[in-house]
Amino acid sequence: MDNQHDMDLSDYTEELPEVLEPEVEEPPEEETALPVPSDVDPLQRYIREANRYSLLTPQEEKEITTAFRETEDPDLAYKLITSNLRLVIKIALEFQKYWMKNLLDLIQEGNIGLMQAIKKFDPYRGIKLSYYASFWIKAYMLKFIMDNWKLVKIGTTQSQRKLFYNLRREKEKLRAQGFEPGPKLLSDVLHVREEEVVEMEQRLGGWELSLDAPLKEGSEEYHKNFLPATEPQVEEILAQAELKQLFRKKLQEFHQELNDKELDILDLRLLAEKPLTLQEIGARHGISRERVRQIEDRLIKKLRHYLKSEIPDWDEYRLTLGD
Repeated sequence: MDNQHDMDLSDYTEELPEVLEPEVEEPPEEETALPVPSDVDPLQRYIREANRYSLLTPQEEKEITTAFRETEDPDLAYKLITSNLRLVIKIALEFQKYWMKNLLDLIQEGNIGLMQAIKKFDPYRGIKLSYYASFWIKAYMLKFIMDNWKLVKIGTTQSQRKLFYNLRREKEKLRAQGFEPGPKLLSDVLHVREEEVVEMEQRLGGWELSLDAPLKEGSEEYHKNFLPATEPQVEEILAQAELKQLFRKKLQEFHQELNDKELDILDLRLLAEKPLTLQEIGARHGISRERVRQIEDRLIKKLRHYLKSEIPDWDEYRLTLGD
């Protein structure tokens, strides 16, 4: 696996199986083969190559993912990757109106997401690899689009990030409340300038149109109808992952400002999975339980102030990490 592309999404994707739908049967292989155009170009050659690899049966997938979990055998990883190449292509095609450039670039980024999904996948949690991997694939594609957007990147400022992560969700919320989500109302709700809302809506228009488009001409079924109701939005997964990565970095920097007592309270009590009691911390430093509590209260305020000053989006996103 290429560490250069290793996005820290594990804290969110590993929790997904608790809310995903039950496992369903895969359609027969002949129904999932991708069409190969007659003219030969790099994309068509790639699709033809992907079609060469057979899909795994549910039993084969279970056996191989379980064996890979135990051995990390690269040959097993290769089988899992090649059997899911069509999934990456199909997701890339869904993102096609959102990315007007070389589709192979998007596919390649999705393949990196697929590899990360295979590395993180837990076969004992009762979900299909393809369903789990789709979150990773979409997240990597979305991050790639953000980083390579024409002229101005989507997420370069705090306002742009806020709009990118929340615009569609706020529009849906306002519609559910009976309001028409125009630029003025959205700018008031999201605390950004009205022209920023208009600009972001123009950038995201292709994606929203692609979700509202029929699956094929004349069809009454739409792409958005096939998005699971329990599926977290990819934007939310990505936003949470980026914030958590930044939080970890700033927390390491915050450590440098603490004395020994504060470090123990932070690491052994506030951040620990099995926190020590006030009494236990006090015994380590020869101070009373009440004194530890006072230091802890002061430390929490100090940490909140530090994070608020270092992470501009902290007030908006802090509940994601737990306050």
